[in-house]
Amino acid sequence: MGSTSHSLPNPTTSAGTEGLAAFLAAPGKAVVVLDFDGTLAEIVPDPEQARAHPRAVPALAALAPNVASVAVLTGRPAGLAVRYGGFAGVPGLDHLVVLGHYGAERWDAITGTVNTPEPHPGVAAARAELPGFLDRFGSWEGTWIEEKGQAVAVHTRRATDPQAAFEALRGPLADLAAKHGLVLEPGRMVLELRPPGVDKGVALKEYVREVGAETVVYAGDDLGDLAAFAAVEELRAAGHPALLIASGDVPEVTGKADLLLSGPAALADFLAALADEAAA
Repeated sequence: MGSTSHSLPNPTTSAGTEGLAAFLAAPGKAVVVLDFDGTLAEIVPDPEQARAHPRAVPALAALAPNVASVAVLTGRPAGLAVRYGGFAGVPGLDHLVVLGHYGAERWDAITGTVNTPEPHPGVAAARAELPGFLDRFGSWEGTWIEEKGQAVAVHTRRATDPQAAFEALRGPLADLAAKHGLVLEPGRMVLELRPPGVDKGVALKEYVREVGAETVVYAGDDLGDLAAFAAVEELRAAGHPALLIASGDVPEVTGKADLLLSGPAALADFLAALADEAAA
């Protein structure tokens, strides 16, 4: 492969520069793993209205045939991410994998099916308590509950003061999660209660091992992606070149990234440029 084109931005770290160079030298030995909300899709007030950026899927379809694997790793249910992403039946994405619920669920394009484990009993118990729980804390107005099957989430984005509602609920919801054997996963104006032992870091490392990839490219935007970022650093320490991309402006994420992109539109353009280089 040649040098990067003018449309391919340069990482700001030496480790990221090495990771991109390794990708360009041997794209067929690289795995590209991407978060969904805030990375492939814009953050929107109603999560049910989230859709992949119009340029993202064509870019992925152009990239996928020339790399070892492309996967989407999301906190959403896998089937929902497939629907909102428009990933099914796309030429070029015949081997796409969507790892949902932080890797607890898996959809494979080649079979078109989702493998789903039995839900943790604590999720249903916490879900049953949440309406009265939010009411007791005076946080019902402007917040809403999202049922995610393997998890349950409380959104504060529509509250009068979203950040204040988020901070007020963070501690009490952590206690509620612990009561039912769950953990609390904070995000951008969302607090998710989910089973322990399942996170994007575990899922990412398992997937890289499964694929046998040498180089890893990971893009994410929110606190739930930090476990994946940490896993990539572990893979680097084990000899895997890697590129960590932050989509957006969450400081905890941007501070650990090799390349900063402004959001899904910029990421889609990056993926298209990466696809051009991989096909060259």
